[in-house]
Amino acid sequence: MINWLSNYWYDYQLKIALKQGNQHKAKRILKRLEIGQQKLSCLATLYKQQLEKNNSIAYYQEEITRLTSRLEETITYDNKLKPQPEFINYVYQSFKLNKIDHNLIQSTGIDKPVFTDLEIALVDFITEELNKIPQEKRDRELANALNDLTGLKKGIDPAYSYRLTPHVYFIKYFLDNIYCLYLAWFMIYEQGLLRKKIKILDLASGVNTSIFSLAILSSSLNRFSDKSIDQVSYYSLEQQADLQYRGLQFWRKYIESYPVPLNAYFRFNTVDLFDYQNYFSKIPQRFFDFIVISHCFFYESKQREQSCKIYQQIFQKNLNPDGRVLLIIQGRKLFNAFDFPMTENINQEQALIQQFLQELGLQLDWYKYLSSTNQRINNKTEFHNFAKNNLPPQKQMSSLSKIYFSQHYQTHYAIDDYLIVARPSKIP
Repeated sequence: MINWLSNYWYDYQLKIALKQGNQHKAKRILKRLEIGQQKLSCLATLYKQQLEKNNSIAYYQEEITRLTSRLEETITYDNKLKPQPEFINYVYQSFKLNKIDHNLIQSTGIDKPVFTDLEIALVDFITEELNKIPQEKRDRELANALNDLTGLKKGIDPAYSYRLTPHVYFIKYFLDNIYCLYLAWFMIYEQGLLRKKIKILDLASGVNTSIFSLAILSSSLNRFSDKSIDQVSYYSLEQQADLQYRGLQFWRKYIESYPVPLNAYFRFNTVDLFDYQNYFSKIPQRFFDFIVISHCFFYESKQREQSCKIYQQIFQKNLNPDGRVLLIIQGRKLFNAFDFPMTENINQEQALIQQFLQELGLQLDWYKYLSSTNQRINNKTEFHNFAKNNLPPQKQMSSLSKIYFSQHYQTHYAIDDYLIVARPSKIP
């Protein structure tokens, strides 16, 4: 009798708890009823069935969520590298990356062990090559190549055709451009866009700076993750065979000496960019993950117009549907091309970049202005002191410049380039 009254009381309490929506109390009462009687009341039985059903639904919902998450991860990162926070933090600290605004990033540091090793190897390579040439002839040819490349600072498109052009480029521009492209590939990696197996078309590739930078980034990443770039298919399109050859020569001497060198497959197409009709059929269609144009934008209006038309065709025909275009252009050159003064006004900057991309038949994904200073406009007079006090020096290369170019000042790693990631505009 007492047991029956007790169960009746608990059934009544269960009914009250359910009316009040007190699930915690209701579950506790149900558990007490299950212990105290062999047969549950109708109310308790229905409540128990409801709990079992809800638990089953919750379980399957949890499983669906878990499996969906795994599937998305597989889809997202099966072919693309998942950004590693430790590596990202390391690069930000090493290069002293400072986000000034949404698009301006200041860089005043460097991964010293990596770039010191690169600089020493490059200086040794150049010295060995130049020592093979008789001094009088060497000095004359160095002067010709230097005069040609110095035209860049005067708004003149170089010919890049002198015998020692690659060597002068290595001395004057290679390290800074590696520095810039290293950060460009890093930011692409940070965005989750870098593939394990990547196919790159490098237009006007020069000494193949783009893949050098990617190889160095991959080597750095190997220190933090066992998942890095597995394979690169690299297609170099460049008019000057000597630039391609010297780049490959240094690649074999330096990159292939790594404990785990980048697994790269090269294809060189030595052609005039403007002779599109004679080489377009040789470039694989809808194939490349990235098409890179690094610092190859012409000053002269006729060449610029012709090159833009050719670039548009290549973007439309040779980029795969999910591919991107990576553009690197020096800040002042971009503004000068449109007869527009350099500005700190972000709205004007964005409008100019949209105009630039429209010329190329591209639509913007995102862009960054990478600068050694904390602003877009720099005072040349003040920059020397700023570099001396804040930027990483190129000690070995400065010594080489002193020997061959009578340079009496220290050069530093400096950057003032727009990194633009875009994709082809849809054809109406």
